Amino acid sequence: MSPFRDPYSAKPFEGLKFVDVGCGGGILSEPLARMGATVTGIDAVEKNINIAQLHADLDPGTSSIEYLCTTAEKLVEEQRKFDAVLALEVIEHVAEPAEFCKSLSALTVSGGANVISTINRSMRAYATAIVVAEYLLHWLPKGTHEWSSFLTPEELVLILQRASISVQEMAGFVYNPLTGKWSLSDDISVNFIAYGTKNTE
Repeated sequence: MSPFRDPYSAKPFEGLKFVDVGCGGGILSEPLARMGATVTGIDAVEKNINIAQLHADLDPGTSSIEYLCTTAEKLVEEQRKFDAVLALEVIEHVAEPAEFCKSLSALTVSGGANVISTINRSMRAYATAIVVAEYLLHWLPKGTHEWSSFLTPEELVLILQRASISVQEMAGFVYNPLTGKWSLSDDISVNFIAYGTKNTE
């Protein structure tokens, strides 16, 4: 991706191809499309794809999104390539994180971007993501997360390095219960997001 894009333009991602892996109902795919990206949203659950497509069709700015009921691995087999590959809150649900990251890397053009968010394997994350979110606040169905499937930031960096992705930046997400808003933070002890670039081949 060109470092010379204007972040203040109405469509800063124009001319770029993005894939949203594990897109769910399209909550990330839609704003990316509105910012000019050519977006492919994929999810292994057909119901999610149907919901995403129905919602996207309501807005001319998002109706161009290509939604597919498929996996990253199948897109690799089809030799698809993207300028940016995003997988938010997905890696903690896959059986083989290292193989999953290799697929994300294979989908990325040389020098392209990878963005992955997940939950840290820490006691704070256990208390917050499982006890509070699933059992106290009921934000998620009980059993959504398995603590042993979480990765530490160090583990994710190593897995990505082995998949030819160099992590450039990392940040945490913090929820403010008074405002009901999330914000980026230096605290990566619970939720965190990593931005990396595909090594030039």
